[in-house]
Amino acid sequence: MVDYAIEIEGLQKTYAAAGGGAPKHALKGVDLQIPAGSIFGLLGPNGAGKSTMINILAGLVNKTSGKVKIRGWDQDVNPRQSRAAIGVMPQELNLDPFFTPFEALEVQAGLYAVPKQERRSMEILDMVGLADKANAYARSLSGGMRRRLLLAKALVHNPQVLVLDEPTAGVDIELRQMLWTNVRRLNEETGLTVILTTHYLEEAQEMCDEIAIINHGEVVIRDSTNALLNRLDGKTLVIYPHGDAPATLPLPEGVTMERRPNDALAFTYNRSQIGTGALMEELRAHGLHIRDVATEEPDLEDVFLDLTKSRD
Repeated sequence: MVDYAIEIEGLQKTYAAAGGGAPKHALKGVDLQIPAGSIFGLLGPNGAGKSTMINILAGLVNKTSGKVKIRGWDQDVNPRQSRAAIGVMPQELNLDPFFTPFEALEVQAGLYAVPKQERRSMEILDMVGLADKANAYARSLSGGMRRRLLLAKALVHNPQVLVLDEPTAGVDIELRQMLWTNVRRLNEETGLTVILTTHYLEEAQEMCDEIAIINHGEVVIRDSTNALLNRLDGKTLVIYPHGDAPATLPLPEGVTMERRPNDALAFTYNRSQIGTGALMEELRAHGLHIRDVATEEPDLEDVFLDLTKSRD
């Protein structure tokens, strides 16, 4: 057993500019280790370098320098083994329209030299909800069904690492739920390592054990999802007064107030400076009678915007 599914050290990728312009540094010495058996989020704004990194992992783009290991296999020393250890569900719907889903999976399995007696084409199609479309031409499938087929193709060679590149972009809620149910099951039952890129930050917040945020070709932070959410000190306490609230309320230093619909009052403060209980007691002391309260915590979108904005 290996501790890390992916080990990246000093990874750089530079694209030559057309017309003699300045070269583009897509990746600038990235170091990253992804634990085996985890669901790992790779986030960043457009043009940050995520797709370049994924394409290097998949063997589709040659790196400029650095080292990449997939399940312990060095890409430079053992290219075939490293590529066999990873499956990629791409963002683009690149399917041959003249193959049926079953044929597409059989061809993919053949490309990875999976023996016929070990192929699981119908089992995989059933898992992604395409068993009834096994013999329909891919060109007749809906967009959502084509995404399911892309997932199926990524699984035909039983990879140990699965990369999902924007897997739920533009799909309906039913497909999204089906996808994540299957991904969770594979992760729990087989120890499959999953790497997710997504623009749906609530999806990453719900699914991922750890997250790395990349911006301008560099990893700006990598931590557990909970630790990232705890980075922002701000918190909002929403109070629903009993009766009319005082026209003015003296506020502790660093606390701001916003009046919301339905007579709600939203108090924003830093948790490191004042506790929720102390704030409520001080408000009561100034004549605010409290009927109900709610709190609002920062979410992953707040963290993402804070980290990427500060480095633009």
